Amino acid sequence: QVQLVESGGGLVQPGGSLRLSCAASVSIFSIIVMGWYRQAPGKQRELVAAMHSGGSTNYADSVKGRFTISRDNAKNTVYLQMNSLKPEDTAVYYCNAWKPASSSWGQGTQVTVSS
Repeated sequence: QVQLVESGGGLVQPGGSLRLSCAASVSIFSIIVMGWYRQAPGKQRELVAAMHSGGSTNYADSVKGRFTISRDNAKNTVYLQMNSLKPEDTAVYYCNAWKPASSSWGQGTQVTVSS
């Protein structure tokens, strides 16, 4: 099981930016897909962005052009840069590490976009 620790959440005004970090307990080279998900109150958890081990990425339509997923292999860390934040981006953001027969979640970090 991979241990994941998220950080970087907080309160930000609409139009602002935040960068989330997800530190993994193992080399992220061994992880097939690293992803960021979010869950707003009363809603299902949804995929926000994912990065495959080969470097390809995919994003939810609602965040394309605003969010960017990246990684630092030396630090075993994945990031989510969030720009032009909107109130509807408010949610708990979770990091996920997927490989065959294993899917691990972090504890989540709250992002609140409000004036």
